[in-house]
Parts: sequence; structure tokens; C-alpha cells
Amino acid sequence: MGGKTDALAGGRQLCIHGHFYQPPREDPWMDTIFPEGSAAPFRHWNERICAESYAPLAWARRLDGQGRITEIINCYEWMSFNFGPTLLTWMERQAPEVYARILEGDSKSLARLGHGNAIAQIHHHVIMPLATDQEKRAEIAWALADFEARFGRRAEGLWLSEAAVDTRTLELLAEAGVRFTILAPRQAREVADISQNNWTAAHEGNLDIREPYLIELPLGRSIAVYFYDGPLSQAVAFEGLLRHGDDFWGRLSSLAGPKGLLALATDGETYGHHFKFGEMALAFALSQARGGVEGVRLTNYAAYLALNPPKRRARIHEDSSWSCAHGVERWRSDCGCATEHRPGWNQRWRGPLREGLRAVKARMDGHYQELGQTLFQDPDAAVVQYGRVLAGLMDAAAFEQTHFQKGLAPAERDAAWKLLTMQKWALSSFASCAWFFDDLGRIEPLNALTFALRAMGLGQRTGMEDLEPLLLSHLGKASSNDPALGSGHDLWTHEIRPRRETTESILAQALVRLWAEGRMPAPGGRAEVAWPGLAVELRVGEATASGALAGSASITWARESGSDDCNWRWERANGGGPLDGCVQVERGTGAKDTAKCVPASYLCWGKRQALALAWVRRAEADSWAQQCAESRQGAHLFLPYREGQTTQTSAERWGRLWAALCWQWIRGEVVPSRDFLDFLKNSAQDHPERNLLAMRVGEALVALLEAKSPNFAEVRRILERAATVGAEPDLWSAQNRYWLRLRGPVASREAGLALGFAED
Repeated sequence: MGGKTDALAGGRQLCIHGHFYQPPREDPWMDTIFPEGSAAPFRHWNERICAESYAPLAWARRLDGQGRITEIINCYEWMSFNFGPTLLTWMERQAPEVYARILEGDSKSLARLGHGNAIAQIHHHVIMPLATDQEKRAEIAWALADFEARFGRRAEGLWLSEAAVDTRTLELLAEAGVRFTILAPRQAREVADISQNNWTAAHEGNLDIREPYLIELPLGRSIAVYFYDGPLSQAVAFEGLLRHGDDFWGRLSSLAGPKGLLALATDGETYGHHFKFGEMALAFALSQARGGVEGVRLTNYAAYLALNPPKRRARIHEDSSWSCAHGVERWRSDCGCATEHRPGWNQRWRGPLREGLRAVKARMDGHYQELGQTLFQDPDAAVVQYGRVLAGLMDAAAFEQTHFQKGLAPAERDAAWKLLTMQKWALSSFASCAWFFDDLGRIEPLNALTFALRAMGLGQRTGMEDLEPLLLSHLGKASSNDPALGSGHDLWTHEIRPRRETTESILAQALVRLWAEGRMPAPGGRAEVAWPGLAVELRVGEATASGALAGSASITWARESGSDDCNWRWERANGGGPLDGCVQVERGTGAKDTAKCVPASYLCWGKRQALALAWVRRAEADSWAQQCAESRQGAHLFLPYREGQTTQTSAERWGRLWAALCWQWIRGEVVPSRDFLDFLKNSAQDHPERNLLAMRVGEALVALLEAKSPNFAEVRRILERAATVGAEPDLWSAQNRYWLRLRGPVASREAGLALGFAED
């Protein structure tokens, strides 16, 4: 530890912080993200921003003057950062390699500095000054549990959503063991020396942001606060400072002083998503500081605080934030924020939206407390500690043993778990993004209302009254700025209520997905269809006289006990699309509820699109396999041209097989003529399958590089063949594999050059 202390003691100290967060997008029944059209060609915005920002930061390229790679940097190893728990949950499932690099970055910084780069973040990104005391406690506890489960240590710092703060929130952070948080400079109200009462007014122009401050709290605790460099952070986020790495580093090195900490904080998505190639500018600056250029040294907030305890005190502006000049009004009133680019628009919808969600949450909290007294040993402690179950730090059996009343019947245990899930989705409905933007009809407010719909449904299943009329009594006072979308009541009717899942709609999705994926079992067989939030086990019986499929099913819910069992019947439509037809369900009583006849075409757009994507993935894979099998023979039938021939006869038909024909050549399956190669190269320009072929060749390269004994010669040959026909492989993943595992051996050097790396 002495060496780490010595390394940090001198030099000009620099800390670059990225706040990484995406609004919760999960469907609250399936607990998965369905397609979002505006993110196309990606499935949804998490996937798109991961490709544009989170992944590039994990493998940031540094290039020489010829555009060849000299180094790949894991920026998370060298920058301070926080990630929203809901975003990391998605990333762990769907982008595990990026997720692993984030964890690795924290681990390596911990080894280097004695304190990791990662800090925690409020779990659902709620605006803490607007939350109840119980909500504050839950959001903090769930965030800290999630952090501990992922990073294997307790969080020293915690990022507040939108840096929104009040004294009570700081009190609860300190009570939970959090040592520091990060605020905007304008949130400081006054400062004083640590042992004196010489309080002076503070503002962004006179506040010394190069040191941590101590905030003394009413109950005798204290917490440290960093105020980031406002003008520098503004220049990075909004003024184009990331356009050139040299300019970015020049600004940083000129501002880093001989004493104290230069610290900036922005949305992490600034690097790569908001500014394309911004991660490369960051990587350049980090590499300069990592090398001690101009005496600058990289650190993080926790490491600096350990060596530099506060010498001054601060008091904050209550109910303030980093993104609203009016405090926290952006999340409850028409304060004027978010209207700059929408003349004539207003945000009067913000108040009714919050008031409606707050009214139903208060009723749900009352129901939770009343019923919870009979189910939990301590209802408040149960909901706060439920975060440990969500994080995987405590299994269901241990949680029941610790928090449930003894001797509960199965139905009571089921009700207890449903109450906790109700609280989870109710908290999700208060994520800050629902109010941040310019209209009620945007995806974020609609998602918040969807979370509330799910929470209210869970409450009803445990005996609570229907709260929809209460919510609509407030929501009806709100309207979209787009007359076509109408009032909050209209949006609820047309956009939200249809999202409610039923047994029939769940079975419709399960059945169509099995069909789309080509997995429909034969009579007497069974199959499972699973989403993170639930699983459906389907058993297929003999077809009926009319040809309809029929059988039985069990639906089990994540983190709930028991199952929903039923018999089903699927009458597929004569003609029409695969989403037509009708799913009927018989409950356990055996009484057929013919009113519950749900065609899959009734599902909301995202769920229908997910089924369409399941089909197209399978259909395209089948088509590709068939094309490859045909082209393996057909490539030998592409005869050389005769006389004055300049293109192939029936070129348009050969062109439709372009990707598969290229594949035969690239993989060395055919010895072609010059005319064959010229035809493929001439057809490559703007070919609709160009990107798919690039992906497939990239995957083949990764497979070669991941082999126990990598075939570097074949890697070179594939790249050479691809170049001759104008196919440009997607080298991203192959380059990453090479850099991490294979760049050392002499035998790999030629492959490295072919992959775009510079000479050592």
C-alpha cells in the first residue's frame, strides 16, 4: 500500500468521471427489453448505445498516422465511473464481454490505487429530494447491494440521479456507509474552514473545486462532497472539446494545477454516442496522463479522498440538481427546461403525471403496510433488504427465513413475493427520465405509466382495489403537445392499457415464438419459452378435429412462488398472417372463458416486432445454410467469360447469391477464375448483404483466434481473399481478441498486421 500512496502523493492530479445510465426500458411482465423502432437497425437504445459508447470505451483504439492500431485501452481502468444497476443488468445478460471489461477496469484500478474507479448509483434513478423516506432508504440499499454483488466490494461513493440532493438524502447516504458523492459547483451554498465559523457564500465563480468538502449532517454524521469543474465538463459535453484528442489533452494539462484535483463529470454516453469517436479522444488523454506527461497523474475520487481528507466544510442548496437551474422543478412542474428547441410547447403535463403516480404509490404503500404486517416480520426492513435478493446476495429461501412470518401458507408466501415485486415496479415508475424531456407522449413517460400499471396489477392480485380510476383522475389533466396523441387519458387508453399482460397474451407469445423459432413440439411433446421475468412450460396434446393445437401450460414468475396453470387452445387463422388466430384458455376450474380470446396481433408493437425478429433470425439462418450448400456447387459452375463478354449471363441471379459465393472463396472452398473474382468485386458495391457478410467473416476470424492453437496463416488468407472481392470484414471483435491474447508471439505478427495493427 505504501507504493500506491507514494504514487498518488505527488504530481498534478486528474480525475475524469463518466455517469453511465439509460432509462429503464424493461417490459415489467417479461422483464426484458422489446424492440424500439427509433433505435433501428439496432433492436433498442440500450443495444445501440452499447455499440456506440460502452463497447468502444472498453476497447478504445489509439491509431498512428497511417490509421493503424497502436494500442487498445480499457478506459474503465483509467476513468472514474458509475453505471445504473438496471443498465448493468441488461449488459450482464446481453453484452457480457463489455460487462466483463467494466468489472476488470474497476479491479485493476483497485490494485493500482487501493481504491476502485467504480462508484454506485441510485438504483432506479429517482429524484431523491422528491422521494419518501422509505423510498430513499430502498433506493440506496438496493444500489449498494447491486454494487457489492457486481464489483465484490462495498461502494465508497454513490452518484445521485441528476445530482439531485437534499440534506436528508445525504444523511441516509452517510448512515449507509457511503463516504462521498459528486455535485455540480452551483449546488454549493456556502463554505467555511473545517475548524472555523467563517462561512462565506459560494457560487461557481469562486468555489475551489480542487478539494473535497465536508458536509456536517443534523444527526451527527458527515459525508464528503466533490464539486466537479463546471466549465470544463460543459466544454466536454456540449462544446465539441472531444473533436480532437490533442485539444482535449491540451485543455486538461493546462488546467491541472500543482496542487489539488482537477475533476470533470459528464454523461458517460458523451464518449462515442453523443460525439462519435469521443472515446478515442478520451483514450488519448488517458494515455498521456497514464504516462505522466507534463506531470499529470490519474486518480479517482476515493483514492484522492483517502490521502486528502477535507479541510473545508460546505453547505448545499436544498433540492438542487445538475441539470435544472430551478432546483428539481424539471421533475414536477413546467419550469421552462426542455422547451428551448420546441417553441410553443409546454411541460404542464409534468405535475399531473407525478401527482397521479404519487397518489397510487401512496395507496400501494398503505396496502403494503397493512397486508405486510401479517406476512413480514418487519415490512419496512423487508422491502429495504429485498435489494439483496435482486442483486443475488441472498437467495429466496434465506430471505423468507429472515423476513417472512413463520408458518405462512403457500398462498400467503406468494402474496408476500408479489408485494415486493409490486414495490420494485412502483419505484421504477419514478425514474427521472419520465419528466426530463419535452412531451408526455415520449417513450419515457409511457414506460413509467407501464411500470405503474404492472405494480397496480400485482397489488390487485393481493387484494388491493383497482387504482386505475385514481391514476386517471390525475392523468386526465395532462395532455401531449402533439394534438394527434391527445390527453393523458387518451395515451393511457391507446398506449398503456393494451400493454397489460394476461394468461392468454403470454401464451399467444409463447406459441408464436415456438412456431417462429421452429421449435413447436409434436403432439405429446413439451417445450419451454422463457423471458427473464417469467417462464412458460407448454405441453402439446393431440390436434382437435378442426386442426387447432391444444394442451396445457404452467407460467412461473421470477422471484415469486407458485405458478399459473391452465389449459389452452390455439386456433390458427385460415389465411392472414402468423399473428392472427386465437388463443383461448381454460382456468383450473375447467370453465372456458371464451371472452379471453387473444390473437397475437393484439399485442403492442414491440412484442409483435420481437416475434417477427425471432422468425427472421431463424428464416435467414435457414436460407443462408441453403444458399451456402447450393453455392458450394454453383461456384464451380461460374465459367470464364468468352469473346467480348464483360459480365455474367443472368448476372442478376448470380448477384442474388453474391454473399454465399463470396463465402466459398473467402473460406477457400473454390479455386476461382479471374472473371469470377471480378464479378464478385463489381457486385460488392452497395450490395444489401454486405454488412451481413462482414459480420459472418468477422465471426469466422474470431473463431480462428479463439482456437486452442490459432491458425494465424488462415486468418491472413481470409483477410486477403476478402480484400480481393471488396468484402470488408467487421474486424472489431477479432482485433479485440488479438490484442488481449495473441499479440505477443512472433508467429502472430503477420496476422496482426493483416488485422490493422501497427508494427511493434
